[in-house]
Amino acid sequence: MNGSATQSVAGIDSGYAWMRLVSAVALSTTGGVGMWAVVVALPTIQAAFGVARAGASLPYTLTMVCFGLGGIAMGRLTDRFGIVIPVALGSVTLCTGFVTASHAESLTAFALAQGILVGFGASATFAPLLADTSHWFVRRRGIAVAVVASGNYLAGTLWPPVVQHFIGTAGWRATYLGIGVFCVLVMAPLAWTLRRRPPPHDESDPNRPSQSQPARIAVRPVVLQGALIVAGVGCCVAMSMPQVHIVAYCGDLGYGPARGAQMLSLMLGLGIVSRLTFGWISDRIGGLRTLLLGSSLQALALLMFVPFRGLVSLYLISAMFGLFQGGIVPSYAIIIREYFSPREAGARVGAVITATLFGMALGGWMSGAIFDLTGSYRAAFVNGVAWNLLNLAIVVWLLRRRVAPVPVPAVT
Repeated sequence: MNGSATQSVAGIDSGYAWMRLVSAVALSTTGGVGMWAVVVALPTIQAAFGVARAGASLPYTLTMVCFGLGGIAMGRLTDRFGIVIPVALGSVTLCTGFVTASHAESLTAFALAQGILVGFGASATFAPLLADTSHWFVRRRGIAVAVVASGNYLAGTLWPPVVQHFIGTAGWRATYLGIGVFCVLVMAPLAWTLRRRPPPHDESDPNRPSQSQPARIAVRPVVLQGALIVAGVGCCVAMSMPQVHIVAYCGDLGYGPARGAQMLSLMLGLGIVSRLTFGWISDRIGGLRTLLLGSSLQALALLMFVPFRGLVSLYLISAMFGLFQGGIVPSYAIIIREYFSPREAGARVGAVITATLFGMALGGWMSGAIFDLTGSYRAAFVNGVAWNLLNLAIVVWLLRRRVAPVPVPAVT
């Protein structure tokens, strides 16, 4: 049986694999509300509980930390039992978190429900789905992983205007309650469609030409993993500044939170285009070079926020930022699959995604703290650029340590 026939039987790159992809995107889009609802609600929560901007940012920070830690735990569950159990558990936890948060009487209670329960529940719909999808594709792994990762940004495009509308008309408590019920009703049936386990792996050919030995990076695996973790923190501290604070920033400038929600939707909607484009690129130049390209462009867009504060300028820069940064996080999953064993994909992808989410959490809180100290977001944008440069330095170092594939004579 030839190679393509073998892949068809196993399900790799098959029509069934693409059908799974549709379900995975739907799950990622639904569960992604756990990240974006709290961003839109930030000004309302600040007013409701009478706290400073940094304090109001803490629920988001805790959400991202638990989202990341949950990604590691859910990734290990995925490696051992498949994707259904993590996603089903996540749907129940997500629902419980939103319903509990809707009844919170203090910022502490809200932060615990939003952060721990919503964050942990939502974690099942990102890193574990990226790892699971990577097992079902070889020739189009980059674009497939990017498509699943786009579900998170599709959530960021669709959910903010919806959440903003219902907060304005029904209040944040009723909005949170409704989101919780919606999530469990949609996610539980979708989880069942992914019940088939991934096909067996061919360790000798994890997404590379059959006539080459694998490319490698001349560092120990633990050093490579550590470098990717630090790089993930750096790029996402930078990424968090516009994503977390654009709604509040527009309010401070006098444009109103609705304008900020529109900019966030624009940013994340174009982030979907970015993720698909960079996924296509990664299938041709590899994960590391894709990460270098995306991180460089993100730094450029972030720098543009410093001098320009006009309404039209902010819309344009938000669009630019979305187009440039969307492909960064999926690149880490591709890098993991290029340089590590596929049997470790869930845990290793989960660890690096955790680092990126820790960066988002740290950056979200740090930007609020810088605002409280300076009364302006200008210094927070500059801080983001500095962290972005750290990411670029690590990626350049890894590329310089990369050893090219060695051709292997064909067996006759």
